[in-house]
Amino acid sequence: MSAKDAAGKPTPSAGSDTSTRAMRGASLLILLQIVSRAVTFVANQVLLRFLTAQLLGVATQLEVYYLSVLFFARESLRVAIQRQDTGQDDQKNDDKNPTKSNRSAQAVVNLGYLAIALGIPLAIIFGKLYLGSLSADTLKSTPNLVVSLYIYALASVLELISEPAFVVMQTRLQFGTRATAESVATFSRCVITLATAVWSARRGLEVGVLPFALGQLSYGAGLLAVYAWHGAGLARRENFSLLPTRLSTTSPSSSPFALTYFYRPTLRLASSMMAQSIVKHILTQGDTFLVSVLSSPTAQGVYALANNYGGLAARLLFQPIEESSRSYFSRLTTTTTTTTTSSSSASSPSTPAKTASKSLLSLLRSYALLSLLITTLGPAAAPSLLSLIAGPRWASSGAGQCLSAYMYYIPLLAFNGIAEAFVASVATDAQVHRQSAWMGVFSLGFAGAGYVFLRVLDWGAVGLVVANGMNMACRIVWCAVFIRGYFARLGVRFEVLEIMPRPLGMAAGAVASQVVRRVVGGEMGEMPSGAREAIAQLVRVAAVAVPFVLVLMISERKFLTESYRALRGRGQNA
Repeated sequence: MSAKDAAGKPTPSAGSDTSTRAMRGASLLILLQIVSRAVTFVANQVLLRFLTAQLLGVATQLEVYYLSVLFFARESLRVAIQRQDTGQDDQKNDDKNPTKSNRSAQAVVNLGYLAIALGIPLAIIFGKLYLGSLSADTLKSTPNLVVSLYIYALASVLELISEPAFVVMQTRLQFGTRATAESVATFSRCVITLATAVWSARRGLEVGVLPFALGQLSYGAGLLAVYAWHGAGLARRENFSLLPTRLSTTSPSSSPFALTYFYRPTLRLASSMMAQSIVKHILTQGDTFLVSVLSSPTAQGVYALANNYGGLAARLLFQPIEESSRSYFSRLTTTTTTTTTSSSSASSPSTPAKTASKSLLSLLRSYALLSLLITTLGPAAAPSLLSLIAGPRWASSGAGQCLSAYMYYIPLLAFNGIAEAFVASVATDAQVHRQSAWMGVFSLGFAGAGYVFLRVLDWGAVGLVVANGMNMACRIVWCAVFIRGYFARLGVRFEVLEIMPRPLGMAAGAVASQVVRRVVGGEMGEMPSGAREAIAQLVRVAAVAVPFVLVLMISERKFLTESYRALRGRGQNA
């Protein structure tokens, strides 16, 4: 029997409230990504007029350095904090004492400072390793490279300083603050990067990748300013400090807090996930590492261009969904575990488990429909779009072929992201270690495939896309086996094939892909010679796309209607 309020109306459950907030948070982050990426997109189009392929390749390497520092310093901590209620039991015991009523929030803040402690030495170590890997020709031909590296290091530290405020707001589901912070930071980065590039070009100065470095520094400073301001307000309201504060005065052996500051269970979970984080980051950024070893700087720039535009959908739509889903499934599956443990009938599946299975299947099916659209129309439309965006200087670089191939890689990115987000939400320590081992095996296969495609077959950046696709497919298969086994142990049915579009939609996709190839003409991936030809090709693609999308919507009208109702909050009972 459901709980009711004073008016006799059913009150929403905690799980339903969490689901609604997570869904709204995902929608907010998607909207944020659309706006911020649109601003970044416009700025990048201007920057492309001042960049060569070699400079773009070096800028990509610096971005990998920056992301590596952030990833190793905070990724495992973020996941561990989302999966555990740090100090919650202690908070319950101290509700009568206002000085201890927010021990849980303070524990989260304290853990955030570990990211700063890890990030500073990592920035120094990775910086020295990167400088040592550069050739004399690259250092000579790229102005201000060393200075730019130092600025990127400072930017990474500034962003990590905002981590204590970020993690406590993430646990409070304060998506509005995150939207504000990223909007301010993104706008600042675009303005500084573009202004520096235009200013130097007008004065005839060769500044190399310095505009990117200064832009990234402004991004880190913007995040820090917003999170510090909002974090200070939250700390005053909820009676905790943004500075590290002791949480225990008992003996270290009996205290749940290491060094009286850090919650031990979360530290252990973060440590166990560190190995997986290392492997995951190598696989995520392995394409850049591999292309830097096996190809020229020009090829690196071509792949970076295709990766930036091809991965736009992944960063724009899939990344915020992945992050919100990880938080949502972590909370929901925690309820599942508690319900299953306390249930008198272990064979009876819990409601949270059924909700998790239904939510995951719906999300994956939405990805399948979107993937059908991308793979049907994307390969033909991509070269024309790139010709309009990047200009004729990239026509002979092979970027069109690379971007066309990338359209088949985007669905793999999407499915892998949401599958690994779910695994990270529910996997035990032993399962995390097992996944890390398999990811290591897949990484060896990725390296071997990359060598064959890049050196033996000389496919260039296209070969790198194919190697990445093979590796991503292996990771998806592993996650699918794990997820099906997880729900089977809970007595919940989970059929992967249910995510497939209906036969009518798949048939329409097959026909549309052949028609669009014929109406575009020429070799697949070939960039048009001018803007007029590119626009004409896009018009022909749109003419094929309209009837295809209509058929797909008719075929999936039931699923689309249910998804719309769920987003409006009417798909779940109170």
